Amino acid sequence: MRRKIIIGIAFIAMTCCFSGCELGTCKVCRQVTYEIGGGVIDEGDETEYCDAALIAIEAKQDVIVGNTRITWECR
Repeated sequence: MRRKIIIGIAFIAMTCCFSGCELGTCKVCRQVTYEIGGGVIDEGDETEYCDAALIAIEAKQDVIVGNTRITWECR
């Protein structure tokens, strides 16, 4: 009986460890390039960022090169 309880607790602990971003603060972000005064030129792939990586992405400033603006958008 004690062995079953230990196995059950271990299973629950492993399940919590593999949940990844579900326990922290996470958002799906992508890099978008706009033409200034116009529309979207290019959209990158969406990727999930969590905790410190998310803070780093959200802290990045827009990059303006010529007539284009490159920014990160998260949802």
